[in-house]
Amino acid sequence: MNTYTILGIMIPFLGTTFGAACVLFMKNNLHIQVQRALTGFAAGVMVAASIWSLIIPAMDQSAHMGKLSFLPSVIGFWLGILFLLGLDHLIPHLHLNSNEVEGPKSKLQRTTMLVLAVALHNIPEGMAVGVVYAGLMEKNTSLTLMGAFALSIGIAIQNFPEGAIISMPLRAEGKSKAKAFGLGVLSGIVEPIGAIFTIMAARIVVPILPYLLSFAAGAMIYVVVEELIPEISEGNHSNIGVLSFAVGFTLMMALDVALG
Repeated sequence: MNTYTILGIMIPFLGTTFGAACVLFMKNNLHIQVQRALTGFAAGVMVAASIWSLIIPAMDQSAHMGKLSFLPSVIGFWLGILFLLGLDHLIPHLHLNSNEVEGPKSKLQRTTMLVLAVALHNIPEGMAVGVVYAGLMEKNTSLTLMGAFALSIGIAIQNFPEGAIISMPLRAEGKSKAKAFGLGVLSGIVEPIGAIFTIMAARIVVPILPYLLSFAAGAMIYVVVEELIPEISEGNHSNIGVLSFAVGFTLMMALDVALG
């Protein structure tokens, strides 16, 4: 892997790390409205990244199929949805502001299940970055270096609030600042790991690149619809989540178009 690739797959992880570091200098837990705003922003970035950085490039890669160029994207998208659905049922996890454990019954600590919940929806983000850089390394695709960096930066931006959203509640539950920070960082480690494994399989990845790009998009959309949007709508009615979603969506769209 070259320097650009290493930097590209580490940028999103740094976003999570910097977000988790908020627990080191902030005294109080995040207000519910702030959590909604950050969650809405992250959802907007993920949806825009799924469209401009993944699905549209997947269709471009399948242009030789003519009117059927949508087919790999549809198949990959559904595979991504079903993959995350399967993980949701196989891995015990607990979402923030919830006491209901999802997945199989488990004796794991609440802290562990909170981290697993965040790690679960970091998996498709790591795969998305890995797929894009794997395609870029082969140099026979329409993907560009700046487009790949746009995806890395966009995911890093939405990872920042995610890092804070996981570390701050852990601190409020009684964990030390150092442990809350460490667990917040740990929740994001699956991203570079997933990206590295995907890049290592580059020769296998590139021939089915359209399917894998849309697979990552489907997995990310699953996370948005199943987890993030319900969190935005919890409790008393507020428009802050929707407005933040719009900000995240337009920012990621602008990044992808401007840098791609």
